[in-house]
Amino acid sequence: MKKYKSVITILLSFSLIGLVGCSEKTSKEQALEKKVSELQKQVEQTKKKQEKGKSEVKKTIVVNVIDPETKNIIKTFYPEQMGFTTNKEKYKQDIEDWGKLEARGTATKPGYDQRNTPDRISANGMIIKGKPRRILEESELTVKVMQASVSGGDVSLPLYTYPSGYKTEEVPQLGEVIVASYTTFFNSSVTGRNRNIELSAAAINNVILGNQDYFSFNTTVGPSDQAHGYQPAKEAIDGKLVDGIGGGICQTSSTLYNAVDKLKVTYIEKHHHSLHVGYVPTGRDATVSYGGADFRFQNTTGVALLLKAYVDKSKGSLTIEIRTSKSNQEIMKK
Repeated sequence: MKKYKSVITILLSFSLIGLVGCSEKTSKEQALEKKVSELQKQVEQTKKKQEKGKSEVKKTIVVNVIDPETKNIIKTFYPEQMGFTTNKEKYKQDIEDWGKLEARGTATKPGYDQRNTPDRISANGMIIKGKPRRILEESELTVKVMQASVSGGDVSLPLYTYPSGYKTEEVPQLGEVIVASYTTFFNSSVTGRNRNIELSAAAINNVILGNQDYFSFNTTVGPSDQAHGYQPAKEAIDGKLVDGIGGGICQTSSTLYNAVDKLKVTYIEKHHHSLHVGYVPTGRDATVSYGGADFRFQNTTGVALLLKAYVDKSKGSLTIEIRTSKSNQEIMKK
């Protein structure tokens, strides 16, 4: 800029000299005019370079990923710096890896994906709402970020919430008919284990499973610890029977498995014990541990179902029934 001002000053000086000179141009004046012409060209060239430089300044492309619930920016991508044009496959993989962490979470940060807590029927017949299932669609997120990486912009996290697949008006009829059931037996003299079976059975009793709903035993029952009333009892760990808080809840999960297995459900997660358990045939058990192994399935029967669980302490028995309405039963038969 200083150089540009200096050139202008020189041009003005030469112009003034030309005004006071005589009409006949001396060789000195001609040289000065030539110098002025050259300086003018330099000025024009400098201006063109400055204008060209401004036009060639690249706009930094930025992609902001927005949480649609909080409206906060949770991630900023700089496509050019991150290899969008030089190594697109790696750039895409980086987006996918980040999206997976956001969806599923880490040991210290929960993810956007949330398992549903099923609705249930209260003792007086009222519906107690649970929590709907929420999913961050990772593949859709990757596509959106890749598209925005061309020219920049904001991308909203593709979060989807799935309400339970039943109608409120059908709830009073869901207990009409039993479509599947299973009973296991236990030693009624073992107080701690009996209590654990009773608590876990109560936790799944009157649970509504809408069509296409997912069921997680651990999510539905919750922690089987002392804070929630569970007591010490024998449990199978690494091929041995050891004392542990909550021993006995696997009889509830295994009884449930044998009941729902009579229907067209889809299993998401199921594990066997490390040794044979006496209350179900070999290979017919479903072990669980809160924070670890879970028993999960999806209701793909096409209709809404109702879980019922009964503990008979006098007989030492646990019975789990799967019920639905008469009209739903007809649909299931087709």
